[in-house]
Amino acid sequence: MFSLIIGGGALLGHLYLYRLVRQVAPNRAWRRGLGAFLLVVTVLVLLRGPIRDIGPEVERLYEVVAFSWMGFALCMVVAQAAGDVVRLAFALGERLSGTRRASDTVEAAALDADLPAREPPDLGRRRFVTRALPSVVLAGGTLTAGYGSLRAFTPPEITEVAVPLPRLSRQLDGLTIVQLTDIHVGSFIGRSFVDALVTEVNALRPDVIAITGDLVDADSRTLGDAVAGLGRLRSRFGTFFVTGNHEYYAGVEEWTGLLERLGVSVLRNRRVPIGDAGASLDLVGVDDWYGARRRGGRGYDLDAALADRDEDRAAVLLAHQPVNFEAAVERGVGLQISGHTHGGQIFPFTELVGLGYRYNRGLYRHDDAHIYVSRGCGFWGPPARVGSAPEIVKLALTA
Repeated sequence: MFSLIIGGGALLGHLYLYRLVRQVAPNRAWRRGLGAFLLVVTVLVLLRGPIRDIGPEVERLYEVVAFSWMGFALCMVVAQAAGDVVRLAFALGERLSGTRRASDTVEAAALDADLPAREPPDLGRRRFVTRALPSVVLAGGTLTAGYGSLRAFTPPEITEVAVPLPRLSRQLDGLTIVQLTDIHVGSFIGRSFVDALVTEVNALRPDVIAITGDLVDADSRTLGDAVAGLGRLRSRFGTFFVTGNHEYYAGVEEWTGLLERLGVSVLRNRRVPIGDAGASLDLVGVDDWYGARRRGGRGYDLDAALADRDEDRAAVLLAHQPVNFEAAVERGVGLQISGHTHGGQIFPFTELVGLGYRYNRGLYRHDDAHIYVSRGCGFWGPPARVGSAPEIVKLALTA
């Protein structure tokens, strides 16, 4: 179903882009050549599954080429849509102007006055719409795609947020949790990107580091070396990980085992105390909401994670997807930390992501509890970020 959605979107998008080809191509041969190219890339997107099954090297090459083109094409579709809005505005302006001229003519005739000379259409405006605007659309889409790619690969910005946590001991006031999520190590993101993240996180001197899923996009044999730098993460109470849906696609058991060997504690429907004998809170971790349904596995089990918990203690829940939050609040969770949505990643999905997720980016409150949904550190699919910058989140808990 997901592949059909991607393929259908590619087909409609490329058909829409062919209008731009007809407007900017200098002659028929160019139009035919570019039209054939759009047809070929559409077929390649539709064959995504069979091509990826050939082998890991072919899959990597395919993803780099296909996703790079999809990012550029999406930016061009948005630019073309903006151009069509301009065309519509000009057309409406001409229609209203023509209506006013006709009205003035009728009124003048009724008054038996000399008829004014008929105003000629605005030829300069028409020339801009038919000749200059397509070039502006092409340049705007190209520049947007370039900016989006640059933003995707530059270091994430640091977002610092203070969050009141119910039942938090005064002795733990100011405890900091740094969140990494949705790094998506794979065809585009590798060891250097991960090592830079580690350096940024260690500089924040966190008490706790939380990695909330979608760390990788391939198996541990392929990407084990790329994530090895996570073993250098340093914090007062340790680094903790919960699975995302992509871990299930990439081999969840192998990955959780590797992370444990790197010194990262994996919380699969269980909790650990954070603090010391004088004061502590419960750090709770659950498996991905639906990853197990697609690949088999333990799956999300909040009941198991909270079993026999002292509800007079403060509790922070790590969950990859920003769902089931209200149920967690009813069970005494004061803060949920999630990711998954990427904040939409690329406009216009930045505005549409709210249709699928009530909590889609930033801090939200429900009763006296909060949920923070990170935009993520990396990206998935097109190597671009437009309207949703990547972030590393530093949460300071307040009593």
